[in-house]
Amino acid sequence: MLPAQAELGAFYTVRHAAPDTSLWYSPDDLYAAAEAWGRDGRSAYVQARVTFDVVWPIVYGFFLLTTLAWAWARGTAAGSRWRAVGLLPVVAVALDYAENVCTATVMARYPARTPVLAELAPIFTAGKWLALSASFLLLAIGSIIAVLARWRKGASRPPGSQDR
Repeated sequence: MLPAQAELGAFYTVRHAAPDTSLWYSPDDLYAAAEAWGRDGRSAYVQARVTFDVVWPIVYGFFLLTTLAWAWARGTAAGSRWRAVGLLPVVAVALDYAENVCTATVMARYPARTPVLAELAPIFTAGKWLALSASFLLLAIGSIIAVLARWRKGASRPPGSQDR
């Protein structure tokens, strides 16, 4: 699915990279992309945001939500506040949707300016990438903690006992 989506966007991003794929960009970068892509490129970008980019955040959000919850539940005690890290992907998904609304609206309205949304889009994008990065980092840490907890639990069992 991702290669097909990348191929669809390739015809307009060859003229100017999509700003929302970088950690930070300015409103001027967003308008420069809108200008470089032309009407067809902007239309394709908006179409991708209201089709593929409605489903994709749910996919990665569900994956991260479940794997983080699973890893941290196995590596921490019941009631631990650390288990709440499993909710970070919800923040990433919300920021992704906010970013998509802003950038798609800017593209759809171009050449008219959309100052508030153009100013908010880079903030939502940076927040999305930071929340996603933190989610994957916490998944790695949680997995290590879960493995260590399992190893300690196994090491503390008397010889010959079985895990049930």
